Amino acid sequence: MAKAKLEYIWLDGYKPVQSLRSKTKIENNFSGKLEDCDMWSFDGSSTEQASGGSSDCQLKPVFICPDPERSKLGTPAYFVMCEVLDAAGNPHESNGRATIDDDDNDFWFGFEQEYFLYDPETNLPLGFPAGGYPAPQGPYYCSVGSKNAYGREIIEEHLEYCIQAGLNIEGINAEVAAGQWEFQIFAKGAAEAGDQIWVARYMLERICEKYGVWVNYHCKPLGDTDWNGSGMHANFSNTALRTAGDKAIYDKICQSFEPFVKEHIAVYGPDNHLRLTGKHETQSIDQFSYGVSDRGASIRIPIAAVQKGWKGWLEDRRPNSAADPYKVAARIIKTVKTADV
Repeated sequence: MAKAKLEYIWLDGYKPVQSLRSKTKIENNFSGKLEDCDMWSFDGSSTEQASGGSSDCQLKPVFICPDPERSKLGTPAYFVMCEVLDAAGNPHESNGRATIDDDDNDFWFGFEQEYFLYDPETNLPLGFPAGGYPAPQGPYYCSVGSKNAYGREIIEEHLEYCIQAGLNIEGINAEVAAGQWEFQIFAKGAAEAGDQIWVARYMLERICEKYGVWVNYHCKPLGDTDWNGSGMHANFSNTALRTAGDKAIYDKICQSFEPFVKEHIAVYGPDNHLRLTGKHETQSIDQFSYGVSDRGASIRIPIAAVQKGWKGWLEDRRPNSAADPYKVAARIIKTVKTADV
């Protein structure tokens, strides 16, 4: 009887940043299909999601893909991303995926996930000397060579596993600071974009275990210094944006965001005031602006959309690296729908 390893992955109830949790389920003669993944349960009292007297929470599988690394050992293995439900089968209050109003998958999302790789011995990014700093920002972005690029073996392995897993990863690059990297994920459907980001994050964490480093998703881990923070820029479109053909439609959708600055910041990741300062390619946290090719704006209109006759997408540059992509997507969709275009 053939065995398969299914790694059920979910988000816990910790605040202000939820952590990834997982456990392995062994199945016999598993088809590899999502519809054949059973519901499962876990102890919510150990994850800040239930009390000890009524501790059961349920895992509802929502996305599946192969686990390339574990499969190398010989037994077929899969990642199974799950939503958390309470004992009655209702979405748990920590379940951001359930808040997405995109049943027809009209909204497409591309997330640019930035992060730092940290050395646990120095508690600093790779490439930072103990107790000091490397050369200032400038040579690290999209760099090559051991003087400027740190941790490439990790991010290359991550890229390859994402491809083997069937995730729609669209690229990687070294970022502005030493030890800082980025990967990009795209999906036609807000929920699946979130699913794939979370699975990609999980894979990165697992790979880093082997190398003895850890992933720092804090948006400004180096504090009040002249080093860039980390974002998770949200590129998004719907039918209106993809087919607009009119600058006025882009203006109307961009302007619909201005009344909801606080609502967006509330779900765009903790400590964003440290990152959204008006410096380092950001707009101030309490202001709103948009513009063509403007990386210092809250929302950037890509030049490609203009060149295609105002048909394309928008980029919200405010979500930070620790934000929940489900909640980011849900808020963007809710705001765009107020534009009524």
